[in-house]
Amino acid sequence: MPHSTPRHLAEGPRVAVRHFTAEDGPEFTARARESKDLHRPWLFPPDTDEAYAAYADRLIEDPSKAGFLVCEKDSGDLAGFININNIVRGGFQCGALGYGAFAHAAGRGLMREGLDLVIGYAFGPLGLHRLEINAQPENTASIALARGAGFRLEGFSPRMIYIDGAWRDHERWALTAEMRPGG
Repeated sequence: MPHSTPRHLAEGPRVAVRHFTAEDGPEFTARARESKDLHRPWLFPPDTDEAYAAYADRLIEDPSKAGFLVCEKDSGDLAGFININNIVRGGFQCGALGYGAFAHAAGRGLMREGLDLVIGYAFGPLGLHRLEINAQPENTASIALARGAGFRLEGFSPRMIYIDGAWRDHERWALTAEMRPGG
């Protein structure tokens, strides 16, 4: 069932965030193909129509996931994506963030602004208390984004996640609602 929320869930000065739709497939996959050099070896977003359809369906249908597209406000172009995976309710109220910028938007601060909007949405309407980011230690851009958004380093997990044919080490970063200004 598609999300019944407004098209833009939150807006900042330069970007807005919204949920994935099936109609985003052609632009998303084209941007993913253009961004392979930026994403590898950290990230493998869907770059075919079939892969995008399966990916977007999981983000739309699965209540343990929430997917957000970061869109440039002036053009409407997709700048990147941020997903909250493994959402656990009850006493935990936590989710794990994954994200990627598209090459044309990298280094422009758009993902930082988009991440702030998603964090506000997660701690507001989604009712989460904690967000986690697991980043490979060599992925300095991802770690810089986590640190810049106020996440704290909580630990190191050897061989934590299977990516690109091998178990990869990850640093664990976290942010709770109380750590945000006014939280």
